[in-house]
Amino acid sequence: MSETNPAAASEVVAPHRYTAAMANEIEARWQDFWEANATYAAPNPTGDLAADPALVARPKKFIMDMFPYPSGAGLHVGHPLGYIATDVYARYQRMSGHNVLHTLGFDAFGLPAEQYAVQTGTHPRVSTEANMKNMQVQLRRLGLGHDNRRSFATIDPDYYKWTQWIFLQIFNSWYDDEAKKARPISELVARFESGERAVPGGRSWNELTAAERADVLSGFRLAYASDAPVNWCPGLGTVLANEEVTADGRSERGNFPVFKAKLRQWNMRITAYADRLLDDLEQLDWPEAIKLQQRNWIGRSEGARVDFPIDGENITIFTTRQDTLFGATYMVLAPEHPLVEKFTPQEWPEGTHEVWTGGHATPAEAVAAYRAQAASKSDVERQAEAKDKTGVFTGSYATNPVSGEQVPVFIADYVLMGYGTGAIMAVPAHDTRDFAFARAFELPIRCVVEPTDDRGTDASTWDDAFVSYDAKIVNSSGADISLDGLGVAEAKARITEWLEREGIGEGTVNFRLRDWLFSRQRYWGEPFPIVYDEEGIAHPLPESMLPLELPEVEDYSPRTFDPDDANTVPETPLSRNEDWVNVTLDLGDGRGPRTYRRETNTMPNWAGSCWYELRYLDPHNSEKLVDPENERYWMGPREGMPHGGVDLYVGGQEHAVLHLLYARFWSKVLYDLGHVSSAEPFHKLYNQGMIQAFVYRDSRGIAVPAAEVEERDGAFYYQGEKVTKLLGKMGKSLKNAVTPDEICDEYGADTLRLYEMAMGPLDVSRPWDTRAVVGQFRLLQRLWRNVVDEASGDVTVVDAEPDEDTLRALHKAIDGVRQDLEGLRFNTAIAKVTELNNHLTKAGGPVSRSVAEPLVLLVAPLAPHIAEELWRKLGHTDSVVHQDFPVADPAYVVDETVTCVVQVKGKVKARLEVSPSISDVELEKAALGDDKVVAALDGAGIRKVIVRAPKLVNIVPA
Repeated sequence: MSETNPAAASEVVAPHRYTAAMANEIEARWQDFWEANATYAAPNPTGDLAADPALVARPKKFIMDMFPYPSGAGLHVGHPLGYIATDVYARYQRMSGHNVLHTLGFDAFGLPAEQYAVQTGTHPRVSTEANMKNMQVQLRRLGLGHDNRRSFATIDPDYYKWTQWIFLQIFNSWYDDEAKKARPISELVARFESGERAVPGGRSWNELTAAERADVLSGFRLAYASDAPVNWCPGLGTVLANEEVTADGRSERGNFPVFKAKLRQWNMRITAYADRLLDDLEQLDWPEAIKLQQRNWIGRSEGARVDFPIDGENITIFTTRQDTLFGATYMVLAPEHPLVEKFTPQEWPEGTHEVWTGGHATPAEAVAAYRAQAASKSDVERQAEAKDKTGVFTGSYATNPVSGEQVPVFIADYVLMGYGTGAIMAVPAHDTRDFAFARAFELPIRCVVEPTDDRGTDASTWDDAFVSYDAKIVNSSGADISLDGLGVAEAKARITEWLEREGIGEGTVNFRLRDWLFSRQRYWGEPFPIVYDEEGIAHPLPESMLPLELPEVEDYSPRTFDPDDANTVPETPLSRNEDWVNVTLDLGDGRGPRTYRRETNTMPNWAGSCWYELRYLDPHNSEKLVDPENERYWMGPREGMPHGGVDLYVGGQEHAVLHLLYARFWSKVLYDLGHVSSAEPFHKLYNQGMIQAFVYRDSRGIAVPAAEVEERDGAFYYQGEKVTKLLGKMGKSLKNAVTPDEICDEYGADTLRLYEMAMGPLDVSRPWDTRAVVGQFRLLQRLWRNVVDEASGDVTVVDAEPDEDTLRALHKAIDGVRQDLEGLRFNTAIAKVTELNNHLTKAGGPVSRSVAEPLVLLVAPLAPHIAEELWRKLGHTDSVVHQDFPVADPAYVVDETVTCVVQVKGKVKARLEVSPSISDVELEKAALGDDKVVAALDGAGIRKVIVRAPKLVNIVPA
């Protein structure tokens, strides 16, 4: 919806009035000035960006936004919210005496550009670079104070050379559990060679073939390839990380079905860092909600591993309730458990319950059918509390190690390979899901934790499970172990000690976190710096061969399949380029030139954003990942930041368990290996809210252009048809997107900046209303009129001293704006600026220079273009960007009097104007002597007087 634009309409009234045309001219001119004078250049201690030692001597602030992806649709007004906020904060910090690093690059690899290439034949680099150029123009127009010398894109070979280099550091490392850190894999090899460490399997290192040695090391490397269950999406032709699969088992992008399949893929051993990722959260200044998400995702739990013997082997389970082992009446394996086939006999054992077979003639048929069914469900679906539990008997029995009882082994989709060992002991009396499964499959339910209600211990009569961590153990005695009468904690300790003594289990810690799937069957991503020899052994490329650049290909798409056909395997675009894949190389290992085959998967789009904060520090360094002195200066540990990191990182909360967790992992590996001094990438995290917009839909439910909707008598119409109005996201597909270019054209960038910051608290979502933008434009017009004569263009300020009321208004504003900008409360900072500006407007007459200049400086972080222009008009020749931010005089901040409310029986009876420093005794005396209070008491005695000086007195009569 639109209206006549007052910013443009007012242009005919006065030749020097602040209008949209003037705003756009001022803004373009100052943007050119900033660029020409490198106004926002932040000097480094060393290297090609080192300059002005005095600036480097200042305290530093490293302020970052989350990496934007250069979309072809460009920006709508919701996108710059965080960018404007960090810009305001960065400008304030510069004016507060800091050397500020603030810049922005582009996270430019990824699926959208590849899909566009598939559709149009346009090389992904061409479309991506065009998108970046468009976004750069849009962002520049907003007046963002970025150090553009430090900008880059993840698709730059000079950048992804170091992404590949980091991958090789991770590949060539292992996690030393004794040292609790990553160490070079060469140290582990030396231990194996010397015999200091036993080689898994019992043979000596020298006895192993090259392939066998590679397999051993793969079990330790922090980056490794393995055959593992993955999320296979035939419709996209690629595998997906768990986080890229929706709750209903479909791909986040494209909404295709996702299946479980076993494929050879690259993984990152992030699980080795689970404890440190948890522990170090405590020292980070992050929203508690994000910390909680990471804690839950990592999912640390203490319990025990227990071996259940079966056919000469063991099924190992992890349980947090080892105290209930005597109540285990069956076992369940995840459908994809590697031992399922081994424990599936040819025929059903005699006496098998019909309900256990699923109606199949043989165990193999039953298991195969059920596995196919489970493969079509996501992990989230499988864990949901469904009314009906499904599963099938494998045909085998295991032995309960504490009771010696034979228990049937099932497969069921509510057990996941991604948690614990992919196998559980089922104690149906004390687990809700196990109880439902046991009822459905007519399995025994044995009480081993005494109920605290009146249900009794005969679990066959129960309606549901009894779950308690504060009850006594019963029915839990064996030949040489008894838990009866113990509490849960004591029983856990006793049974764990017994398991370890018997050699059939041990106390352990388990994590929900799984290793990070790091392969994608795509073209538009970083190539792996890995080649394979004729034996299939993976070899890292030497650093001298980096970057390994993407080759040109004719077809950018991975081979896709029928979205519903799970029985397919990936075929990548790179695999079709035989000249690139098959190469002869001398890897410098003493074996001379040999024939190798390149890795044809690419890295996921998360790779480039795992370390980009480090590239901002030293963007042109071709010799090192980052100069150590520069890294220590900008990100090293310091008081209040024991792990170092970025001072402020602003972005959406949707990346809580993806980018943020992955980046923390990479930082810790680099820290362990001595490449950086910061063990954490981001010390302070702030999640901005979302700018929403109204979506209008017709009777068919189809979105109609919001700008063409008319409101009549409280209803909404599009082309004469009534439409519904709902608040939702802003976007091109919803036909409600407003571009920043539109608002800049109509009002100027400073108005847009003020409006987005004034809409509400930064961390709260808020609805966009184009009609409300004019309010911030009028603020800037009033500011302009307080300094400039609209008719002549002359500056109107005077050198006379302001009156005391104005001084108080000024210094209160300075004090309040300072606190608000420091606390990212931009909406209230703007309110305080508005209040001061209105005070000056209402006072009438010319404004004192000693008030006008600090007012302009208060506005400078929020609306930098008009501040620069007014600062220049006030006679200054230097930029406002590096001026000192005003400091309040405390004498004028404190009110001369404050209003004290006096209550009698909880009702207000008087208001007293008192000194802010009045004591409790003085305030009580004044309140009790007030005529209105005396009348209200009417001679009654006083039981209690509650004084909260200087603002409240509450009198309780006898």
